[in-house]
Amino acid sequence: MPELRRIHVNGVELNVALAGSGPAVLLLHGFPHTWELWTEVMADLSSRYRVIAPDLRGFGASSRATSGYDASALAEDAAALLAALGATSAAVVGIDAGTPPAFLLALRRPDLVRRLVLMESLLGRLPGAENFLADGPPWWFGFHAAAPGLAETVLEGHEADYVDWFLRSGTLGEGVRPDVRDAFVRAYTGRVALSCAFSYYRALPESAAQIERAVADARLTVPTMALGARPVGSALERQLRPVTDDLTGHVIEDCGHIIPLHRPHALLALLRPFLAGEDTGAA
Repeated sequence: MPELRRIHVNGVELNVALAGSGPAVLLLHGFPHTWELWTEVMADLSSRYRVIAPDLRGFGASSRATSGYDASALAEDAAALLAALGATSAAVVGIDAGTPPAFLLALRRPDLVRRLVLMESLLGRLPGAENFLADGPPWWFGFHAAAPGLAETVLEGHEADYVDWFLRSGTLGEGVRPDVRDAFVRAYTGRVALSCAFSYYRALPESAAQIERAVADARLTVPTMALGARPVGSALERQLRPVTDDLTGHVIEDCGHIIPLHRPHALLALLRPFLAGEDTGAA
């Protein structure tokens, strides 16, 4: 089992799972997840790497922060966490809500991020995702970002049903292990927990503007791998292609959105050589 530590960064206390030794690998989860999203991935990678998997601010057992849910602030949290742990460089892996901050961190700090893996998310309004967004963004984006307090009021008392819907749809109906499911439900139960989670969605316009400004001033120079499944597919790779110098893209077949839990072995088959600096072949 990973070691769990409480680490103070940027005015919040992050709950962080740590395992293994060697070069650092930072794993950034999404919604409705906690660090336990990475359980199977950590077990494998920890034989070669020092794996660092925080609960993002406001999520899981980390501080219920009142602000700081935009991509830039979350990227600053990640950089401060690595500094607090004495890591002078890291491979960074982000999925869903963890993808935009991972992207900004690598774009701004190529000295800190040696390799970057981005999964199943979009990067604001960058070109390339027009086909994916032809019918508008997923319905829950608007629901979560609606007038503050609305989604919380509707969902309070029904959190388990709501989280279960995401876990089933994100694994093409297969669901996840009961212990992981229960951990996610606990993490998102209660009005404050829901409000923190939805603050990420309410900050999406600000995050999109941050990403647009960042790519206007710099290119992503670190080796990067874009991974898609259902529903994002290759949309993220198409967004990254014009702004990235060294990009590999893959779509994992027969895989739902929650790649680390739905198809961990397929994910590891791509992660292992990429993190080691081997050519994984572009798809």
